[in-house]
Amino acid sequence: MKKAIRFKSKTCQLASVREAVRRFLQESGHDECEAELIVLALDEACTNIIRHAYCHAPRPVLLRMERGQGVLRFVLRDFGTPCDPRKIRGRELEDVRPGGLGVHIIRKAFDRVEYAPLRRGTRLVLEKFTGTGDLSRKA
Repeated sequence: MKKAIRFKSKTCQLASVREAVRRFLQESGHDECEAELIVLALDEACTNIIRHAYCHAPRPVLLRMERGQGVLRFVLRDFGTPCDPRKIRGRELEDVRPGGLGVHIIRKAFDRVEYAPLRRGTRLVLEKFTGTGDLSRKA
């Protein structure tokens, strides 16, 4: 099962992105509690694209969602400022204040997180293993 959506990097678009991910996960037969963590993590990843890759400029973002044997894969693609994976860190959890937990949430929700900086933008591959088997590693 595969679905793809394209949206502008505007925070007002995130509600429809969350709803599309929820529908995809429901159609995949995913547990509601785990599904909500995945939805939250993808929302955080999209917010990071809006803030850091595009500096709040409304530019295109692609989200590909796939369910294969034993794995859910989400691929986010932006065309903004490429990220440096070595600099991606969440703040210390002991530092209690609003914000800055997106990276922690993403890593909690997914079993594999891969940031791939490209000449133009970044491809973020997020995978959740659901049993035996696997999709091919092409992203």
